[in-house]
Amino acid sequence: MNSRRNFLQKITASALAWPLLSSATQASSINAYNRTYQSQPLRVAIMGLGSYGTRVAEAMQTCKMAKLTGVISGTPSKIKDWQSKYNIPEKNCYNYENFDRIKDNPDIDAVYIITPNALHHPQTLRVAKAGKHVICEKPMAINAKEGKEMVDACKNAKVHLLIGYRMHFEPKTLEIVRMRKAGEMGKILFFEGLSGFKIGDPNQWRLNPKLSGGGAMMDIGIYSINGARYMIGEDPIWVTAQETKNNREKFKDGIDETIQFQLGFPSGAVASCLSTYSMNNLDSFFLNGDNGYAKLQPATGYGPIQGRTHKGELTQPHVTHQTLQMDEMAAIILQGKKPEVPVNGEEGVKDMQIIDAIFQAVKTGKKVDLKV
Repeated sequence: MNSRRNFLQKITASALAWPLLSSATQASSINAYNRTYQSQPLRVAIMGLGSYGTRVAEAMQTCKMAKLTGVISGTPSKIKDWQSKYNIPEKNCYNYENFDRIKDNPDIDAVYIITPNALHHPQTLRVAKAGKHVICEKPMAINAKEGKEMVDACKNAKVHLLIGYRMHFEPKTLEIVRMRKAGEMGKILFFEGLSGFKIGDPNQWRLNPKLSGGGAMMDIGIYSINGARYMIGEDPIWVTAQETKNNREKFKDGIDETIQFQLGFPSGAVASCLSTYSMNNLDSFFLNGDNGYAKLQPATGYGPIQGRTHKGELTQPHVTHQTLQMDEMAAIILQGKKPEVPVNGEEGVKDMQIIDAIFQAVKTGKKVDLKV
């Protein structure tokens, strides 16, 4: 298995699709997908034409409010392939040296950055300077300092900065958030997040600390960090963490193999999470309150997500995550829509602050206080 992308695809490939409900309530949860959009769509250039960039491009073919209109890549052959496949004109194609020219291209409103983590910061600053909206894949940067600089740059340029949190639009996930907000689980006490897979190719960029900024925590552990926050509905105030490294040849300095971490929240709720590059079949969330619970497994794969609560199975319909994400993000940018769970740059910075604190806790062996 070569990457998190493959893991997320395979872990849900064998999942049985759950019954689709046709009620108005279910339909409204994917309203952006179903509605016919009459105005000019959000015109998007994808930067980074790898496996996930390809997945996003394919998903955008059925979007109602977002349209793929440009590409940015360092590989000329990929650009040619995408031009042919997605009917992208030559004038909307750029490489990493000249993409600042998008400033003068009215066919591009936003750029979705899907490149190695360490490139997100400089590329976001350049896109913002060009006056285009930024959608940045997670993690948004390699530390909170860079993330804050990205937020500031986009604010100064008066453009949106959105982070690729596709689970923030996923119907079953949002149903659990709704139940928690409505008090249907009572006081929230505990969250468990398990995020991991066995990573393959030892030469890939994810195992290069200069490009990734870290190992499993940056790549897959961030799902449990982010999930703990939107499931509990609070930001943590402390963290403790322990690292296990069994393969130091593959997981060199700066690349975490396995980290167990614990989060404490203002209400007294706690979270226990695991992030790993050395174990398969880890993709689950569990939320426990004094009056009920919710369980997702798979929790963050490409779908269909499966889950249940104390009230029974979750049966919200599955829609391709990236299709829903891009339509909803278009609505945020074009219409000022407020998502149930935020996806702005500030949310990305909070996750980076927590990751910074986890690494500090691993290094020091001490509890680290947080203020995010």
